[in-house]
Amino acid sequence: MPTNPASPLVPTVEPGDTQVVIIGAGQAGLSTAYHLTRLGLLPGVDVLVVDRGPSTGGAWQHRWSALRVGDTHKIHDLPGMSEAGLSFASAPRDQPAREVVREYYAAYERHFGLEVLRPATVVAVTSAATALTTADVEAPRGFLVTVRTEEQMRRYRSAVVVNASGTWRRPRIPAVAGRDVFSGRQVTTPEYSDAHDFAGQRVAIVGAGTSALGFLDELSAVGAHTEWFTRREPAFTDEGPDLSQDRGKAAVRRQDEAARAGRRLPSIAGSTGLPRNAMVRRLDERGVLVRRPMFARLVSDGAITTNGAHIPLDAVVWAAGFDAELDHLDPLALNTSRGGIVVSDGESADHPGLFLAGYGPQASTIGANRAGRAMAKHIMQRLH
Repeated sequence: MPTNPASPLVPTVEPGDTQVVIIGAGQAGLSTAYHLTRLGLLPGVDVLVVDRGPSTGGAWQHRWSALRVGDTHKIHDLPGMSEAGLSFASAPRDQPAREVVREYYAAYERHFGLEVLRPATVVAVTSAATALTTADVEAPRGFLVTVRTEEQMRRYRSAVVVNASGTWRRPRIPAVAGRDVFSGRQVTTPEYSDAHDFAGQRVAIVGAGTSALGFLDELSAVGAHTEWFTRREPAFTDEGPDLSQDRGKAAVRRQDEAARAGRRLPSIAGSTGLPRNAMVRRLDERGVLVRRPMFARLVSDGAITTNGAHIPLDAVVWAAGFDAELDHLDPLALNTSRGGIVVSDGESADHPGLFLAGYGPQASTIGANRAGRAMAKHIMQRLH
């Protein structure tokens, strides 16, 4: 991603100063913004939230049309949402989840006056110490955040940056031979739109998380012949439909250990297991919850298994999880040789003042709201 994309068609605005720039208005970003404003910072003045999406709802605004609230992913209420008279526990189940979340997040932003700047793309975050010229020697230490809007390029100096950009645009695709020769359709989770697009086709679903199970459910219901592939045997748990306290703590611990060591983050599903909920039981009863070991390679008309068998396919749905979207942080050289970045208690070890909401143990699926509160307190200490 270019770090200096200004052009004559996009005029550049000189730097403005703020205390905190939050990148992303999904659950992690809004949670952090809410807690910072509860601690006295003014939205739009001390706290600037920048979001690339055309509308509210974070990644939910992009999810496929058939997904409903409560289908596979539990949607947690944002902190203080009850003050706006909203809760996902009582949200409509007969409307697309993307519309419900978009509406609820919009009401939340209005209620708390969070003044999100959108659509706006953060192009680069640079250390102010290296980005400033000699004329800027009196400027505060921190970061220079370059933001592209539809009208102009803006730059903000900020003492603190909170990255909450999420993972939606960085789907993982396993390194499988033959992807370039397979003649059928290939889509990732963000590209999946409607199960009816695959009606009557032979479809491989690759992945061991809740999205993969949701695709199994939808595709098999419209007459697609499904084949489910995973690298490891999925671990189902009978503890209940929601994440238990013990499993949640174990998942947080694994994520935290990886983040502190700068390793690539483990998958959430691999850490927590898959709850044997109503959908899983339904899949089992219909005889489609049949897992195959990951195939060895793709060929033009299908997949070849590790024992050499040929499985004919018309399409492959890659639902193998996501990586954090951090390209705009490249100028800070955060990546380690171990495949991750070093983060301790939500803050970069190499760049104090850079916080990563929704990363590692802060991941939204295992407690972004609690992490937002703790992060906000840490940020206030950093500002003072």
